[in-house]
This record gives sequence, structure tokens and C-alpha cells, in this order.
Amino acid sequence: MFRRHVLAGASVIAMALVLLQPATIAHAQAERELPSVTVDAPRAAAQRTARKPAGQAAAVRTRAPKPAAASVANTSGQGVAASERASGASAARDQLGQSPSGQTATTIDRSRYDDRPAFTVGDILRESPGVSLKQGNGPRDLGISIRGSNARNGFGIRNIALFEDGFPVTQPDGLSRSDLIDPHAYGAVDVIRGPSSALYGNYATGGAINFRTRPGGSIDGAEIGSEGGSFGYLSNYMTFGKKVGNFEGSLFASDVRGNGYLGNGWFNTQTVNFLGTLKVTPDDRFTVKIINNELETRLPLRYTLSQFNQNPYQQGCTTYATMAAGCAFVSLNRNGFNTSNGPDLETALQAGLGRNDRRTIVGGRWEHDFDNTTTWRNQFTFDDRNISQPTGSTSAIGDYPSYNYMSDVTKRGEIFGLESTTFFGAFYNTLTASGDTRFVVPGGNAALGRLSANTWSETTNYGLRAREELKLTTALTAVAGLGWERTHLRGVNTAYTYTGTAPTTSVGITTADRQFDNLAPELALLYRLNSDWLLRARVATGYGTPQASNLFVLPTGDFGNNTQLKSQTNLGYDVGFDWTPNRAVTLSATGFYEFFRNEIVTQAVTGAKNTSYTFNAPRSEHKGVELAADWRFLPGWRFTAAYTYLDQTYTDYTENLASGSTLFSFNRAGNKIPGISPNELTARLGYDHDSGRLAGLGGFVELQWKDSFYMDNGNLQKAPGYELVNLNVHYKTELASETFKSLNVFFEVRNVFDRTYIASANNVQNAMISGVQSVASTGTIYAGSPRAFLAGMKVAFR
Repeated sequence: MFRRHVLAGASVIAMALVLLQPATIAHAQAERELPSVTVDAPRAAAQRTARKPAGQAAAVRTRAPKPAAASVANTSGQGVAASERASGASAARDQLGQSPSGQTATTIDRSRYDDRPAFTVGDILRESPGVSLKQGNGPRDLGISIRGSNARNGFGIRNIALFEDGFPVTQPDGLSRSDLIDPHAYGAVDVIRGPSSALYGNYATGGAINFRTRPGGSIDGAEIGSEGGSFGYLSNYMTFGKKVGNFEGSLFASDVRGNGYLGNGWFNTQTVNFLGTLKVTPDDRFTVKIINNELETRLPLRYTLSQFNQNPYQQGCTTYATMAAGCAFVSLNRNGFNTSNGPDLETALQAGLGRNDRRTIVGGRWEHDFDNTTTWRNQFTFDDRNISQPTGSTSAIGDYPSYNYMSDVTKRGEIFGLESTTFFGAFYNTLTASGDTRFVVPGGNAALGRLSANTWSETTNYGLRAREELKLTTALTAVAGLGWERTHLRGVNTAYTYTGTAPTTSVGITTADRQFDNLAPELALLYRLNSDWLLRARVATGYGTPQASNLFVLPTGDFGNNTQLKSQTNLGYDVGFDWTPNRAVTLSATGFYEFFRNEIVTQAVTGAKNTSYTFNAPRSEHKGVELAADWRFLPGWRFTAAYTYLDQTYTDYTENLASGSTLFSFNRAGNKIPGISPNELTARLGYDHDSGRLAGLGGFVELQWKDSFYMDNGNLQKAPGYELVNLNVHYKTELASETFKSLNVFFEVRNVFDRTYIASANNVQNAMISGVQSVASTGTIYAGSPRAFLAGMKVAFR
């Protein structure tokens, strides 16, 4: 067996401290909060205080509840609860980032993953309907998709606006990465679904996600945790937080490492996350946000479906000469610049492929209350992404610093006697960068050869946004929003070609100077039928401009002029309801239909210098259903589920494929868009004992189902679907001690039945072979983890 099962030893010390004080364990389970899930009924549900006693978590809702509410909340907010309204315009401003009224959204509270190992953002976001995840190029680099928005991209996160505590972590070029996300740092995550550019601007065609770190006052001390298990996985982390006078701050730090379950999958990453707020005067608050992530990881090559079937975990792939069947390999230039000395074939381990990246974000925010109804916010964020990524035959090297400034005013009051919340803001952000692409030289350690290309680019966005929430009657709320944005892309791509062994250098230069103007309106209605039912309807738009680097890659994978790319836009309709008949049952359902124009699609190509190509599909349609449910059917028992159905097709797109000098055209209208799984489900059945000597002991069984999906535009090849089962047992208790507050221990088996499955399959290009349409033999697949055993514990200190 190639799997290694290593238990985290760091937790033994903390366990010993607890065992020395057996009498300190308190079983007052009446004080213990039940984990929660909410189903699409946020703020409205918050108003029904008679049904939700204090201290009980909310459930799975599809519109975010109050921040203090618990677990998975799908809410479509109908204004802010009375307690929130009392806090003035600043609370309304916070609500715009967490659960804007009228928009389908889910809030996932920490209680949903506090009793289990949490390695990647996937351990959080699987609780939300509409969200799909796939493994990216690194241990914590997951592609996040909302309603299929990012499922077709080869790496990173696009078409979704990401924030942390309201600070943007999506750079001005639309790229986000989840390497810096350690789930242990957060108290809640807000997932906002559907076209959202009216409020969040460029690239929010799929929606937005806001990660909220734990406030210092809620931590009120320190927490130290450790978890580890199979494949050398070990995570050690600590959190400190306090509220002292007018200052509240929290600091999180973690060190995570492992060998990985794939060949050449070793990793080592450290994260620091700080949030501090100082109330200088009764009307002025200053907030500072700092995130720093260092990543060093080896990286396996992506492989074809045939290689996946032969050798899914890429074992026995030490060198090309001795590799086992099914190993992926890369062709490197022996001289480091052309094939005149012949290619050298090497495995990922042999070549030393990997990533060595750093991401640093520093942000500051000043909020000023003019009075109890009006708040002015000014926010500045510096975000620097520094990369060194020898991931194949070439390595991407560059520094990508960006600056983001926004200013807005939120006012709560009345218009014609009707309760109103008005928002108006302006923003400006820019990124100027120079990135090199260099050849990787054979011999190991990803040594670099000559320069293949350099791309200098400048991306600038600026615009205005406005929003009005008006309570027309006690039961009916209307929301209207409008956003305008101008995007300016400038760039110069310099490609180098080397001829002969001397060599002779040829330089090809492609320039781009494109400007895009986009407008995004939205309108929503919320109707509170009675205390049990909230009905909602929404029509909204989104837009996303190309990335500067998209403008310089041809369908062949070579550098050239691809500057005809246009902005993608989508018009979406949402209709849904939230049903909360009692505190034991919550149910949310949303149906959506979105019409895309010029959808930006990226697919893998077999190219000499690039691995992917981007194009516009003139017209496509995305429709689907999202369901979230939470049912506490017996004392201690709880069933939760998040289900997504997607049906996405091209309605106008003709693809041209070349075979030698002959060009073949294929009408893709009616074909399924590749990368989109039509059915996804996460369901959990759990039990937590809440009284007696076993209070705090619990467990759950979890099912993850992902349906099969097409990998190519011709719908010729499918990635198989899978079902995974996870088992968890946990124990949490308060400690009657002057030093310790609580103890939480857990053990989990993931992929209990050891299913072999595909965790990532990027889109692959079609090709003409002997005049017949086929699928290019390009590697796009990573396998998912085999059976893994994980254990951990955390101790909270006063």
C-alpha cells in the first residue's frame, strides 16, 4: 500500500493537560449550542424571535440571517431585523456584504465544520447549494463555482467576487485563488448566488463570497489546535482574540504540510490572518486587515482519462525511463530554448515541477457615522501576488501588485413615509504587472532556460453603484440597484523564438489597448406571506471582462493576437421561497434561468507555449434549481442537505477545427457546456447527545454525490461521476478551569468505501484525427483522495 496513515502527534501534549484534570470537565449541556443550518430565510427568520430562542443556531437558509445566527442559512432577506435596525446605517452597510436583501444567499456558520478536520475551503462551501468545487494546482487551490460560473476555467477562481471581512481578495484582473484560505480562521462564510455586478462590479457574473474571520470578542482568549492523518497531513494552528475597551482584534496563524496522495504532491504552507478594529470616537471606526500566505508545493502533471484509468494516483512515476503504466510526463527542450537538440521526456517528480508563491493583502477601512442613519465608508486595499510556477514545460514568474479604493454612503430613513435603505458608492482599482514565461530545463529542480515570452499588462476598473431598498408594505419589500463600470486593458506581449543551436532570436510583439463599458441593473421583490412563508423574485445582470493575458493566446496555444474578445454578460431570473414552519424544519428552494452573451470560456489546448485558450461563445443558457433543507426530526438528530441541478447549453456557437490546411466547422448549438455537473448533492445525518454523562458526544455520516459531465465542446467524452461517504465522531465539552475553557476532539474517515474518482477535470479541446472529430490527448485530470483517516483536537484558553 502506498498510502501512509500518520496521526498528528502535536495534539498529545494538549490531551495530557486535560487528562490531568478529569474533574474539571463540565457536562452542563444545557449551555451547549446545537450546530445549525438555515434554509433561505435570513432576516425574515430573524424577526420570528418566538420560534428561535436565544442561543439556538439558525438552520440552512437561502438568505443570510443575522451574523450571530448559526450554521447554514439560506436567506433571501427582507430588510434587516428590528435589533439590527436599531444599530443604524452601519449595520445596513454590513448587511450588503453578507446577505443583500432580495438576493439568493447562504450563510455557513462555523458550527457546521467546527467538529471535523478542515483543510480546504471545500470543507466549508459544500454546505451551500449552487456551489461546486474542483481541485486546482496546489493543495488548497480549489476552483469554486457558483451555478457553474467557474467550472470551465483551468485554474484559480473567476466570475465570482471574493471578499474577507468586506475587503476584496479578487484582484482587478478578476483572478482569485483559495491558497490563502484556512477554514480554521473563519466564523462564518456568506455565499451570494446569481448575477451580482450591480453591487459587486466586474466579474460577479456568478455571485460573491464573503469570508468572515472570528471577532476578537467572540474568541475572548486563545485556541490551539492540531489535526493530522493519512498521507503525512499535519496542521497546527492558533487563534488569539480579545475585546479591550474600544479595540477588538483577532490573530490567526497556521502551519500546514503533507506528502499528498498524488505522486509529487508534497506541500508546505503558512498563513497569517489579522483583523483589528478601533473605535476612535463614538462616530469613527478604523479597521485593519492583514493576510499573508506562503506556499511551497510540488505539483503533479494533469493526465488524460486513459491515464487516470491506468494510474489514478500517479504512483511509480519517478523517472520517464522507469515509470509505471499511466504516468504523465512532460517534454522539455534539452538546451532550454528549442528542440534542435531534441526533446527530453520527464515525469513531474523528475523535472521538479511545482509552485512557490506568496500572497500579501493589507487593507484599511474608516467608517464615519454622520448620525444614527448615515454612515460613510472609505476603504483601501493593497494586494500583492508573487508567483514562481514551473507547472509544465514552461514556468510563469511574476509579481502582480494591485490597489483597490472604494468609498460609499449608506443611509437608513424614509421615502414618502416608507422605510428605506439607500446606498451609493464609487470605486477605483488597478493592477500593473510584468510576467515572464520561461522554458523549464531538464535535470530536476525546475531549472529555468531562456525567456519564452513576457507580458506587460495594466488593468484598471472604475465606476459607480447605487441601491435602494424600500419597504412598500409590512409584507412587501422592493430592491433596485444599478452599477456602471469602465474597464481599461492595456498590454504588450513579447514572444521569443530561437532558431538553431547558436541560436538566432526572433521577437514577435502583440499589443492590446481595449476599453469596456458595462451597465448592470437589478430588481427584486420580497413578499412575507405569513410567519412561515417568504416568497421572492429577482431579475439581475452581471458582466465580466477578459483578462489581459487572454488577449495574446491563439487556439493553437501559440502566442498571437486574440484581442477580439468581448465582455461576457448575463441576465438572470430567480424565483424562490423560504419555508420555516417551526424551529425543527427549514426548507428553501430557488429556480433560476440565466441568458449569457459572449460567455468567456477557457479550454485546454495542445500548444507549444501555452496550455489554455480563451474564446467567446455568442449565446448560451444556464438554468437550474437549488434546494437546501434542515430537519431536526428527533431530539439530538438532524438531517441537512444541499442539492443543485444545472442544465447549461450553447444556443449559438460554431467551433472551427483545423486538420492540416483544411478547416472543419461544427455547430455546437444544443450541446452541453463542458465542465458542468448536472446534479450535485451534499447530505448529512447526524446525532449529538445533549444531556447526561455523554453530553457533547456526537457523530454524523455524510454523502457527497457529483454527477458525470462532459469535458469537451463536442460532447464526446465524459468525466465519470462519483459518490463519497464520510464518517465522523466528535466530542466537545466545557472545562471548569481557570485556564482552559473547552476541549474539542474528533476523528473522521473520508471516502469510507475507497472510491477512485476525479476531483478535477478541465475542459479539453476537440481535434480532427484522420478527418474524424475526436478529443485531444491533453492532460486535464486530477484524481481525488483515496480513503483517508484524520484526527484532531483543539483546546480553548481563557
